[in-house]
Amino acid sequence: MSKLTDVPKRILIGRALRSDRLGETLLPKRIALPVFASDPLSSVAYAPGEVLLVLSIAGASAYHFSPWIAAAVVVLMFTVVASYRQNVRAYPSGGGDYEVANTNLGPKAGLTVASALLVDYVLTVAVSISSGVENLGSAIPFVVENKVLCAIGIIVLLTLMNLRGVKESGKLFAIPTYVFVAGVFIMIAWGAYKGIVLGDTMQAPTADFEIKAEHEGLAGFALVFLLLRAFSSGCAALTGVEAISNGVPAFRKPKSKNAATTLAMMGLLAVTMFCGIIGLAMATDVKMAETPAHDLLRNGVPVGDDYVQNPVISQVAAAVFGDGTFFFVLLAAATALVLFLAANTAYNGFPLLGSILAQDRYLPRQLHTRGDRLAFSNGIVLLAGAAILLVWVYGADSTKLIQLYIVGVFVSFTLSQTGMVRHWNRHLKTETDPAARRHMIRSRAINTFGAFFTGLVLVVVLVTKFTHGAWVALLGMVIFYVTMSAIRRHYDGVSEEIAAAEERPDEYVRPSRVRSVVLVSKLHKPTLRALAYAKLLHSGELEALTVNVDAAETKALKEEWERRAINVPLKILDSPYREITRPVIDYVKNIRRDSPRDAVSVYIPEYVVGHWYEQLLHNQSALRLKGRLLFTPGVMVTSVPYQLRSSEAAKKRAKKRQEWNAPGSVRRGPVDRRPKEPSGKS
Repeated sequence: MSKLTDVPKRILIGRALRSDRLGETLLPKRIALPVFASDPLSSVAYAPGEVLLVLSIAGASAYHFSPWIAAAVVVLMFTVVASYRQNVRAYPSGGGDYEVANTNLGPKAGLTVASALLVDYVLTVAVSISSGVENLGSAIPFVVENKVLCAIGIIVLLTLMNLRGVKESGKLFAIPTYVFVAGVFIMIAWGAYKGIVLGDTMQAPTADFEIKAEHEGLAGFALVFLLLRAFSSGCAALTGVEAISNGVPAFRKPKSKNAATTLAMMGLLAVTMFCGIIGLAMATDVKMAETPAHDLLRNGVPVGDDYVQNPVISQVAAAVFGDGTFFFVLLAAATALVLFLAANTAYNGFPLLGSILAQDRYLPRQLHTRGDRLAFSNGIVLLAGAAILLVWVYGADSTKLIQLYIVGVFVSFTLSQTGMVRHWNRHLKTETDPAARRHMIRSRAINTFGAFFTGLVLVVVLVTKFTHGAWVALLGMVIFYVTMSAIRRHYDGVSEEIAAAEERPDEYVRPSRVRSVVLVSKLHKPTLRALAYAKLLHSGELEALTVNVDAAETKALKEEWERRAINVPLKILDSPYREITRPVIDYVKNIRRDSPRDAVSVYIPEYVVGHWYEQLLHNQSALRLKGRLLFTPGVMVTSVPYQLRSSEAAKKRAKKRQEWNAPGSVRRGPVDRRPKEPSGKS
């Protein structure tokens, strides 16, 4: 069975890597950019559309506010990038927002940030995959008809790719990410050239449509609220920025410098692409609506339920390149692919953060362990499972999922920047060098502005999105917070309970004697071996114990025991209800009750078989007894195995598995270590 599972495992995720090869998996900047920044880079494919969708509530006339909203998003992006460049230099260990908040604001703030980030990472996968499926569905009808199935299939595929390791998945993701970035820049440049230089009139496929406004003539507070809601939707472009600060350990040296440079590159690219798409959408007269079937009008008539609303980037590409042209198809394919791969930001952030939280005893220890490919495999699988659940519940609808989005990330932004302000305040108290102080004061000013701005945006997001689904994200944060707090209490309680005290407590006191009990069902070789082993350990008192569930068998056992003259007393327990486990447990507990300072050692003879189906036929009583005895203080349980013939076959199979090498698991050694071939000289 092990061999059967090893073959597909090695084919899917590759050969196992030694721990000392961890350094070989570190990322250069050219790979780190698509690995950690694919989410904010790809969000320009749907963030402009989210802005226009909200503005469409007031009709197409409200679209003229979109450049101002884009400008606000740009200012926020540069603020967050500048703030996080301070983070990666001050805290390069990989804890990111969690470490900053935990160190400077306390464990509760750190746990709040961790909860927010974990929720946001799960939503990143769900939103990115759902949006990618919708983009792909505009060209392939099968994908639209089976959105949930396709989304789950892609999540499974991404999970397998990430289980192969960060560096390998990064190489796979780099090409489509760079193709997408290049495609968007070509589209912006060509669109600007056609519009400004050539004077061409570019029209989106929806340019001739009209929008039926849900609320016409909005003014005053209602208009402000609408603009704030549109701004909060556009802030989806900032998701994933924090992943670089969490992933600093994955960079090549100098880690902090490379991470800061990658942050700056990501911010510049994302801002340019976001503004360019918003500008082209205005120039090509793109129309979007939250409920297109009723609110989009063609010749004064609603387009109907059969109409599929394409994303803004797809409509702009059709206007600039022409529908169906090579560059249109290339950008459409790259957009869909990069949206799928944007989830990779979460696949790198979630497991790494999970590992740090597990190390701090807030999550199960299994999340701290690296897998065969030196990736945090358990965290990757956990993230995939949570994202699949969300996709299934929300039907892979990005419009519904986007309402849950960005709440968590702005919670982490705000607390992280507040923590950095306290970090600089603490260091300024002891720093005397004027140059260093000037640098700290400048960094503190950046983080102070970042904390204020992101806190303001967090309030806006909560107010404008709470009833539209943001409460679900908050509920998820609360669930994570409570769960992690409970896990920490459990681990702390266990550590306190098992800690070895300096003085000599009762655990060090030697038992007055050991009462050994050998469980007997029949007198056969396994029983005789268990008796011989128990005698060898020189216990204070030794007895055999059997349960009378069949009078004839018990009588035969007693007669055989006397005939062989075994010098170990045989104790027979009556069981009127034919139970085996309970009489044994009660007997052992009575020994402990009568002699609390005695230790009881229970020996259980067990068969060792060679096939899994044989295991079902043996040792079930022994398994139940061991499970119950584990909860009885002062009782030690010893299994005495007896190998049957079939176990020899299992041993041979195990030996073959050791000698067998899975595909790709063997590589030739370095040239200088290979055996030299004969030179052929005489």
